[in-house]
Amino acid sequence: MDKTSLQKQTVLSQPTRQAPQYIHTLQAPIYRASTIIFKDTDALVHRHWTDEYDYSYGTHGTPTTYTLADQIRQLEGANYCLLAPSGLSAIHLVNSTILNSGDEVWIPDNVYSPNHDDLMALSEQYAVIVKVYSPMNSDSIQFSDKAKLIWLEAAGSVTLEFPDIINVIQKAKAANVLTAFDHTWGAGLAFCPFDLGEHHAAVDISVHALTKYPSGGGDILMGSICTNNKVLHHQLLRTHALQGIAVSGDDTAQISRSLSSMALRYRQHHFNTQAILAFLQSCDAFSQILHPSLATHAGHPYWKEICQDQQGAGIVSVIFKADYDLHHIQQFCNRLTLFHLGFSWGGATSLVMYYDLKQIRKLATPHLAQGWLVRFCIGLENADDLIQDLQQALAQLKS
Repeated sequence: MDKTSLQKQTVLSQPTRQAPQYIHTLQAPIYRASTIIFKDTDALVHRHWTDEYDYSYGTHGTPTTYTLADQIRQLEGANYCLLAPSGLSAIHLVNSTILNSGDEVWIPDNVYSPNHDDLMALSEQYAVIVKVYSPMNSDSIQFSDKAKLIWLEAAGSVTLEFPDIINVIQKAKAANVLTAFDHTWGAGLAFCPFDLGEHHAAVDISVHALTKYPSGGGDILMGSICTNNKVLHHQLLRTHALQGIAVSGDDTAQISRSLSSMALRYRQHHFNTQAILAFLQSCDAFSQILHPSLATHAGHPYWKEICQDQQGAGIVSVIFKADYDLHHIQQFCNRLTLFHLGFSWGGATSLVMYYDLKQIRKLATPHLAQGWLVRFCIGLENADDLIQDLQQALAQLKS
């Protein structure tokens, strides 16, 4: 067909000229696609959903999304990576892939609460058996022959316990139970869950909320699922395809662009947190300060053994003395000006949130003091300014 004779409406729908595609740029191009055009029928017939780069439909992937997946798998030390629209979506993908009716799954008592809620929904709908173990007592894990999966977190996202990861992994391996690790706190930087040093221990699956440190801006939702097991990856990939899970090319490009600064930001979060910790330890309003780098913290020896460069991310929690009630805690949070009331972490802006431990824990917690817990997610502001903000809020609280 002579394309010079096409009507304008056709030309607008099918442009007759396209700029050359062979340039190289610092950032990968952004591909937005639902439909992907096959070169010819041979390309159509011989494609397969397990191909490393399956360019067949937008939900399967584009160069933009595959580029980020490759970056994340290298960050995590894995062979395979899938992307999901959020950290919780990634968690649900793991749960819904591995668990069937009557299967047993174990979660730590300090598990990310939406993961707990997702599993309880699976329990109600499909009779999945949910068991809770103490993050600081691996002896509380007693697998039955129905056990399929165990979740780990290090550190826990509210109370920050650092468990004996290696012992739990070894126990799971002996029982032929898959290990899934929520690696959002470590972010692929504090340690590698697929290579825990001289112990030669490795998790089966690592889930990472890219919403946090990889994004770094508090404005992008995304998650990842990494593994070294090809068969397991294909099982996850099949569910990924059947559920129509996909991520935006624009969001993907934003996170990919932020990755080059993540290690620098993570280290600065850590330094700021260490300065905040030093101040908090001088205050008399708290009965307990929670952070893995503190010698008194639950699991400190495990953190010290595993974490590279002794990094501790940007979260610290405090438990106020018992004579501070809910009204006092809310007053304190409201009087902060640089710490903003909100969930999540990993961005430049510092956040604060309060919790009632009696509401979020199922088991006894003898390692935790009684009282209201406040979690600080330390941002990238000047640490002295953050300390001054805490000082003024505490001073008003006392007065």
